[in-house]
Amino acid sequence: MLNFFAIIISISAVFGYINHRWLKLPTTIGVMLISVILGISLKVIEILNPSYVSPLRDFLTGFDFSSFVLDFILCFLLFAGALHVNISELKGVRGTIFSYATLGVIISTLIIGFATYTVIGWFGIHSGLIPCFLFGALISPTDPIAVIGILSKYKIPQKLKTEIIGESLFNDGVGVVVFTIIFSVLLGGSQALTFESIFKIFAAEVFGGIAIGMIVGYLGYFLMKSIDHYQTEIMITLAVVTGGYSIASQFHASGPLAMVVAGLIIGNKGKAHAMSDITAEYVDKFWELIDEICNTILFVLMGLEIFLVQYDITYILIGAILILVALAARYISLLPAFFLFKRKEANKSLNLTVLTWGGLRGGISIALVLSLVGKVENSNLFIVSTYCIVLFSILVQGLTIKKLLVRFKN
Repeated sequence: MLNFFAIIISISAVFGYINHRWLKLPTTIGVMLISVILGISLKVIEILNPSYVSPLRDFLTGFDFSSFVLDFILCFLLFAGALHVNISELKGVRGTIFSYATLGVIISTLIIGFATYTVIGWFGIHSGLIPCFLFGALISPTDPIAVIGILSKYKIPQKLKTEIIGESLFNDGVGVVVFTIIFSVLLGGSQALTFESIFKIFAAEVFGGIAIGMIVGYLGYFLMKSIDHYQTEIMITLAVVTGGYSIASQFHASGPLAMVVAGLIIGNKGKAHAMSDITAEYVDKFWELIDEICNTILFVLMGLEIFLVQYDITYILIGAILILVALAARYISLLPAFFLFKRKEANKSLNLTVLTWGGLRGGISIALVLSLVGKVENSNLFIVSTYCIVLFSILVQGLTIKKLLVRFKN
């Protein structure tokens, strides 16, 4: 295990250095680009002489990327993201964010599911609707790690930034819940498809996650309020994250939602009433560092995992088509909130375009799709399609969003 972390952290440090020294791109994009190039290069080398890269293949094959993201690194990234969100600004757009994160995810899941079922049928590939909906659920949520990492570098109206970041924080948790429900239906058969069973899973995941997040968040807040020692208070925030995520897992509740809620409590109520100025500064810097390290490691691993993917030209063509499907589904899924909450807003069409193009997919989608290996028919098709969408999202949308945001200045 120590050797594994030594290798990954060393690679991440080198890639981060190359990006900041020469590429000068946002960390998420730069590190991802370098690691993708390396992953593709390794694939070419393997075709020419497999023995050269077989140790690396064995190394990556023995690594459970899905578990690493969902059970370990995600809790730190979501807490760090929520820690810097102003809850008063979030309240101002809570209706919009709630619509994006619930109704939007469900609409997108259905559209992508039906479209995927149709598209793969054009190529003579047969799959049930449920696996296609499962793919829709894992690709629909925007990734808070990618969104925050990129949009934080650009100037954008604060309200719109709050909407995009707030949505990405919450729809990530909701997306995982929808994925879990559909996966349970797939594994349990028709008997699992009842309103009662679906409601129980949804209630346990969503309400349980929010409740646990509030409990550990306020517990951390009261402990920090009773002392003034920044080293101990940073340890308390670490305990909130690791302990809260573990408790959520034990109770089959949504760990991502728990971390978002806990991060909002510590980042707002905690900073206002429980931390001295020195403690608040150290807590911010500590979690910014954790966020940067975890982000770099995550996107290095995402790129290297390309080396393990079994490519097929048909799957790549399907993935290319599904990129357009995902963008269209994203646009359509945002419309209900715009009709409900933004009828009188200026620049409505521009805001909708930014929200659509800024809805980036990332490591969480890849982690979820890799968890399907050996459990779902045509899993490799869904893996290739997910990588197509994520790579387009990070490298194309992420690099071009700045040009779109420039229009706000005019």
